[in-house]
Amino acid sequence: MNKYELLTIFNASLSDEQKDAIVDKYSKLMEKDGGKVTTVNKGTPWGLRKLAYPIQYKNDGYYVLYQFESTADVAKNVVALMRIDESVLRSMCLRCDK
Repeated sequence: MNKYELLTIFNASLSDEQKDAIVDKYSKLMEKDGGKVTTVNKGTPWGLRKLAYPIQYKNDGYYVLYQFESTADVAKNVVALMRIDESVLRSMCLRCDK
């Protein structure tokens, strides 16, 4: 099992219920195939922030940092699903050193 950090920028125009639902959706997806989510940081210092430049004509984004342990296949599947999700503006997944 490898350790990963996944920083995701969600669309800021989502309601609070939608934001919580999508954050939980991806957390459960990471845990589905034997992964373990250690941290989901959606509050301070992350959360709603102004973007440095517009992405898809949006100026604000909702930042969420996931820290999880899983196999490479699970991380690859989560990133692939985020690429086709319209509520995700950007995401970046990095493997942490041991």
